[in-house]
Amino acid sequence: MRPLWLPEPPEGTPVCLGFDGSDFDDWAALKAETIDGLVFTPRYGPDRLATIWNPKEQPDGRVPRSEVDDAVRETFQRYEVKRFYADPPRWETDVDRWATEHGEDCVVEWPTYRPKQMHEALERFVTDLSSSRITHDGCPLTVQHMANARKVTRASRYILGKPNNHQKIDITMATVLAHEAAADARAEGWTATPGPSYFMLPV
Repeated sequence: MRPLWLPEPPEGTPVCLGFDGSDFDDWAALKAETIDGLVFTPRYGPDRLATIWNPKEQPDGRVPRSEVDDAVRETFQRYEVKRFYADPPRWETDVDRWATEHGEDCVVEWPTYRPKQMHEALERFVTDLSSSRITHDGCPLTVQHMANARKVTRASRYILGKPNNHQKIDITMATVLAHEAAADARAEGWTATPGPSYFMLPV
């Protein structure tokens, strides 16, 4: 039985975003988190596609940057975005453009290759996950990437790694970045009232 994939929160809901990008091998993903800890996959375009891109499904074998750009722009239009953490490698120009369009105080480069910062973000994510402070929308691709993720020791700390090149974890990275953005925003006084109530699933 496939897990239930819930609809998105209502338009205008305050959210924080996380983005992990790639070019032709790993996936790219944009994830969002509400103030009350719901992690979800935004949809975009007339067909309401998930903001997750597998380059192997593209004609040229590359992540479609124009589609990612459209999805980011539409997500900002549909939701009240408080903060957006983006992993910049290979996406520096795109992240710079998003910062110009949506504000440098909102769009922030957050490199995931830094062992100390990544370890601390993962520690917070795991703690909040075990404390049921995070729920999710049931996105099956996210569930799969979460299952693939492994702890990899680096410089006496740990970061995220994948079992092999075929078991991707990029959506997990984007989820952790969305949570880190939301946690930092809350620490700085993010107290917006959530929108209408909706069902949430435990992660």
